[in-house]
Amino acid sequence: MSDTSAGATGDAAPPADDVSKAVARKGIWVGVATGAYGISYGALAVAAGLSFWQAVALSLLLFSGGSQFALVGVIGAGGSGASAIGTSSLLGLRNGFYGLQVSKLIQVAGWRRAAAAHLTIDESTAVTITQPNRALSRVGFWWTGLSVFVLWGLMSAVGAALGNAMGDPARYGLDAAAPAAFCALVWSRLQTRRAQVVAVVAGLIALAVAPYTASGIPVLIAALAAVVAGFLPDRSVTTAEEI
Repeated sequence: MSDTSAGATGDAAPPADDVSKAVARKGIWVGVATGAYGISYGALAVAAGLSFWQAVALSLLLFSGGSQFALVGVIGAGGSGASAIGTSSLLGLRNGFYGLQVSKLIQVAGWRRAAAAHLTIDESTAVTITQPNRALSRVGFWWTGLSVFVLWGLMSAVGAALGNAMGDPARYGLDAAAPAAFCALVWSRLQTRRAQVVAVVAGLIALAVAPYTASGIPVLIAALAAVVAGFLPDRSVTTAEEI
């Protein structure tokens, strides 16, 4: 039985040029929108103490917006490198799970597989899995991933250059901007009661251990709340299934 759902893995006839171009354009526009946000990252990175080249290298090598904001947020708040990397890595784990689905859709090997792994992020995954067949999934993945990669790197450099030109970030209150940006990213995720409860519990844990640990460590310890919640049944899902 063939799979005709969105993101199906069955081989279909090559897409018509106009459909393929439409998917490519969608990927490019996603790259433009995401890349524009890179300006804020670059400025916040140098405000947190990174050099221009460190900020740019982080965009090219780590290439994960949420993880990058987390890293500069911890560093900007005075945390150690180890705690910043740990916090960033926790957020980056989601890309590994994305890869399990994306790899089935685009099916590449060799050096392309390594490139695809690096380009597997929120945006490229979203465009890929919403296509009706494998051929369009590949078009969406590569155009989105490459567009975001190029424009995110360029705009990160622009933001870092502007941040350096402003001088001491503390003069403008920008030394607190990176932690604030990280909090803003988390805020948009609190859409369900379960997420809200986890956030409150994690916050209480962080406040309890903060006086006794270095900056950034409370975030890692507070993540235990999310781990525990992951093993508990989601009552909202159960109720919806019963209805």
